[in-house]
Amino acid sequence: MIRFDGVGKKFGDNEVLKELDFSIAPGEFVTLIGPSGSGKTTILRLLMTLEKVTTGTITVAGKPLSHMDKGGKLVPADEAHLRLARRNIGMVFQQFNLFPNMNVLRNITEAPIRTLGKSRAEAETRAGELLEMVGLSEKITARPTQLSGGQQQRVAIARALAMEPDVLLLDEVTSALDPELVTGVLHLLKDIARTTDITFLCVTHEMQFARNVSDRVMMFDSGRVIEDAVPEKLFTAPEQERTKSFLHAVLNRD
Repeated sequence: MIRFDGVGKKFGDNEVLKELDFSIAPGEFVTLIGPSGSGKTTILRLLMTLEKVTTGTITVAGKPLSHMDKGGKLVPADEAHLRLARRNIGMVFQQFNLFPNMNVLRNITEAPIRTLGKSRAEAETRAGELLEMVGLSEKITARPTQLSGGQQQRVAIARALAMEPDVLLLDEVTSALDPELVTGVLHLLKDIARTTDITFLCVTHEMQFARNVSDRVMMFDSGRVIEDAVPEKLFTAPEQERTKSFLHAVLNRD
């Protein structure tokens, strides 16, 4: 579903991603872990086309994302290609990014109506189903300011799902939540992963979540994937010393 071939990314002289080569199968849940500043979120931003690759190519669902075919050659994608390519990619951010001037229902239905061409009735029916899934049916007319942080993040998840994504990107989705709200959101994501065919790519510092939900965990450091394994192996018998030191630090800091 997702393929990175020789992907590099620079910001000026700062090389944040270095010749990345990896692939993620359809329906797979893959989590990126590693120290802050190692380039994990940049991967998500490239997939959302918020940034452009410096070198290499990204393919999603067998079609080039970062590039497009022009006369039999791959050239950097233009905005029209990017807009079409990212339709099947959803993202849930650290900050909830809900529209404060819209109630919960409109936050969820606006994009499907405008971007997917759904009728208002169809979009509202689906919004009702999603709000039931995330446990917020009674908040359908509330404004974001009337919701707790955990509730806002649940609405953000429902909004992403309303776009019917093949790929869902999760960027530290619990980092802005109070500790007592984290478990509920993580359980919700775990249920969605197990009951849908969506491909997930997740960046998180919640190691227990990564271990319990992921099909694979990739350890990231200095712009490279240094270890890629099933959770049980990576968390109990990592091969790289850097992975061992990172896990020891994050699992024992409390």
